[in-house]
Amino acid sequence: MSTMSWPQRLGWIAITVAVLVWSLFPVFSILMTSFKTPGGLFSGTLLPEEWTWENYGEILAPGGGAQTLFLTSLRNSIGISLIATVIAVVLATLCAYAIARLDFPGKRMILVTALAVSVFPVVSIVTPLFNLWRTIGLYDTWLGLIIPYLSLTLPISIWTLAAFFRQIPWELEQAAQVDGATPFEAFRKTVVPLAAPGVFTTAIIAFFIAWNDFVYGISLTSTDAARPVPAALSFFTGASQFEDPTGAISAAAIVVTVPIVVVVVIFQRRIVSGLTQGAVKG
Repeated sequence: MSTMSWPQRLGWIAITVAVLVWSLFPVFSILMTSFKTPGGLFSGTLLPEEWTWENYGEILAPGGGAQTLFLTSLRNSIGISLIATVIAVVLATLCAYAIARLDFPGKRMILVTALAVSVFPVVSIVTPLFNLWRTIGLYDTWLGLIIPYLSLTLPISIWTLAAFFRQIPWELEQAAQVDGATPFEAFRKTVVPLAAPGVFTTAIIAFFIAWNDFVYGISLTSTDAARPVPAALSFFTGASQFEDPTGAISAAAIVVTVPIVVVVVIFQRRIVSGLTQGAVKG
């Protein structure tokens, strides 16, 4: 096993630190802005001259100017994103398994279609979708956002899971069926545990895509009934027309990051567990 020299280690450490600073500095800047007073927003310094929790009280405390708007939209984002993620992962698991294991006409066309849908510009279909949803009664509803979110999460989920299923030895399923398992039991007890790392990785990606959507959220909602957080942030206002709500928006951005961090931590543990349990001895 080769070892790196000290100059190589220092080089990698420097690269790692540079990447971390480049990635985390915007988050740190937003965090510091969330603790600034309205008068300190234009001080030109990174750290607040006067620390305050006023911005968090604005979005979380009862009586805060944006409390109802933010908490309602946060509930909408969590519910809609979770439902869209679960549906996308379940459907993608079945579809990807069929693509990886079965030989049928049009299999390649399904993958090509999924790829085409994933790269299709969302802006170009928002207006027709808006008119359709208004006609059939799905406008400003959870279902009216979940269905479009599936068009974003399902294609990438199918491609990701199909790659994982292709890596699982076909002989394992055959051995399970020889032992008396039905095809579905072989799939559930043999393939799914081995594909767990791919399933949870796909769930993370799908959740992030649904959570971060802005175009559908702002175009297909008009009230707090289904408006998600990214769209709700654009409706934040200050205490007066002369006050900038930058502090409240920064505080909301930090609070919205917390569920993302929680989801990543939970799924990372499951991914590591799945990798360990899914190891196959050669």
